[in-house]
Amino acid sequence: MNETRPGLAVAVLFEREHQPNRWEDWRHRIAEVLIDAGQFGSAPADAEAPRVLRDDGRQAQFLHRGLAVTLYADEGEGYYLNLSSGAPVWFVMWRTDESEPSRAWPEAVSLSYNEAGRWLDAQERVDNVPLPAEVRDWLQAYTDANYRPEVKQRKRPASFQRPEQR
Repeated sequence: MNETRPGLAVAVLFEREHQPNRWEDWRHRIAEVLIDAGQFGSAPADAEAPRVLRDDGRQAQFLHRGLAVTLYADEGEGYYLNLSSGAPVWFVMWRTDESEPSRAWPEAVSLSYNEAGRWLDAQERVDNVPLPAEVRDWLQAYTDANYRPEVKQRKRPASFQRPEQR
């Protein structure tokens, strides 16, 4: 059974700075995650190549298109944790080219706190940027429809139970 899952096409605005201080040659930063409704072009062949928006040799901005955010019912707890944090965010996992450290790119974008945690556990680079209100509302509607937080029940300490119940 192939069910359709809700999702969004997104683009990531990446910034790069050359020698921001004497200890770093390059600094990369996720500036923004944008909904990609086709306004950045529609040719799928060049979606993998970043679009250079600005590059003066010291600072540069790159737009990476072709990323998808898909919602899964079994990630409900992760969406709930993101939404209940008080400041929901996009989680962006990104990498740098080891042979050319001036080059970096986003690998994946998620709205799940738990998925971001798994990426971090795997020693990946993960940054976050604020979630716009319209995406927050969309995620909230999905989470409300598909996730029910587990009611926590207090476990009675073993010392208060009869020996045959332990």
